[in-house]
Amino acid sequence: MKYKIFVSGVQKELKEERIAVKNFIESDYLFKDHFKVFLFEKDNPSRGKSSEKAYLDEVKNTDIYIGILGYKYGFSESGSLSPTETEFKKAESLSKEIFIYIKGENSKNDLIREAGVQKMIKEIQNPKKGFCYKRFSSIDELKSCLYESLISFLREKGKVGLSNFDRRICEGAKLADIDEDKIEWFLRTAKQRRNLVIDPGLSVADKLIHLNLICDGKITNAAIMLFGKNPHKYFLQSEIKCLQFFGVEVEKPFESFKIFSDNLFEQVDKALAFVLDSIKKPLFQREDSAQAGRDYEIPVFAIQEAIVNAVAHRNYNTASGVQVMVFSDRIEIVNSGGLPSGLSVEDLRKPHQSYPGNPLIAHVFFFADYIQKSGTGTVEMIKQCKQKGVPEPYFEIKRNVEFKTIIPRDQLTQKVLEMAGLNDRQRAAIKYIKEKGKITNREYRKISGLSDEGVRKDINFMISKKIIEPKGKGRSVSYRLSNGG
Repeated sequence: MKYKIFVSGVQKELKEERIAVKNFIESDYLFKDHFKVFLFEKDNPSRGKSSEKAYLDEVKNTDIYIGILGYKYGFSESGSLSPTETEFKKAESLSKEIFIYIKGENSKNDLIREAGVQKMIKEIQNPKKGFCYKRFSSIDELKSCLYESLISFLREKGKVGLSNFDRRICEGAKLADIDEDKIEWFLRTAKQRRNLVIDPGLSVADKLIHLNLICDGKITNAAIMLFGKNPHKYFLQSEIKCLQFFGVEVEKPFESFKIFSDNLFEQVDKALAFVLDSIKKPLFQREDSAQAGRDYEIPVFAIQEAIVNAVAHRNYNTASGVQVMVFSDRIEIVNSGGLPSGLSVEDLRKPHQSYPGNPLIAHVFFFADYIQKSGTGTVEMIKQCKQKGVPEPYFEIKRNVEFKTIIPRDQLTQKVLEMAGLNDRQRAAIKYIKEKGKITNREYRKISGLSDEGVRKDINFMISKKIIEPKGKGRSVSYRLSNGG
């Protein structure tokens, strides 16, 4: 049985917020199995009944009333209540579960609301009433508040425990879903890298029990995601999307796009390979030496650690998977979820306690040498980038629902370009390509002021140094940073 939710709020003013609530719940892998959302403009059941009777009937049949308050009170005839307040009063009289979300960061906003809204807020704030309300200033904040409220509701109802996603039982999963070869690979690797010894002669079930991946005789989510033959069968959200862009913005067409939905080990390996294929360091000929061998512009460890962290710490209750995006000036690894209470972005730059969002996954990753010991991975990322002389990675968190690792990339630094013999004009052209993804002959003429012959000489010089390479032919030719040698 699904719990019914009624969404209330002035339709015209709060249209985006109302639709966002419905879409958020119906697209979340946990919530869509437990809740059914009624939105009057989408699910109008009136069929001849008055609008008021129709929506009050829905309030009567609902389990949860969600009220969103903005600045407008809504239509009401002289002396009557608005639809929003009428719905609220009905839900209150029937002792429904009530969640109130007030648009605006603080109480100062309340002074500019219409009188009817101010009156409702004062009633909601009355401690004797015991209503739960939260404030929000954006749709993302509204969704974050809603997430906390609904999780709390499900816990009270016993529908979800306090356990992490990876510890929960994977409904319908059987031992036949487990890839025995992958387990054997893991045991060999864990013995070699971390000295973990598990008898290879044990049954598949016993091996999983030793790794805490079977609970009360049932297979956990972690077991399927780590060692499943087809994890996507059970978890559509368990995937990594990898995209490469020509420039510094998210825009089509993509230079490359892949989705990996295998077991988590293979997801990490393939995502890492995708990035490494995208960032091979261009080779150029120095006047005073022979061509050197290819090297990656960013330490491989830093990239792998960022991807593994995203997989191990992400929130698998949401539909959004991990995204790995390669731009001309940076790499971004994004995952749903935030940092645990008490841990800040600044703490990641120094040794710290580790609180993995999915401890079983992190535990197995550690024994396979995919993840570092507690609290040292991000520190080592920064250390290796410093040692290589490249920009340090940094971290961002968005309202504790999205975490992002940014690894700057600039294999063609000012110093490198000077060593290659590029003048100011040519270095300006390289800067343009980094920002735009490419440059044409016409654009080169415009930014440099050179004649056609001067442009040709500059471009041929940089091609000879293997710094740029042509794409296309004739009038459609453009030039991009070289990725080959």
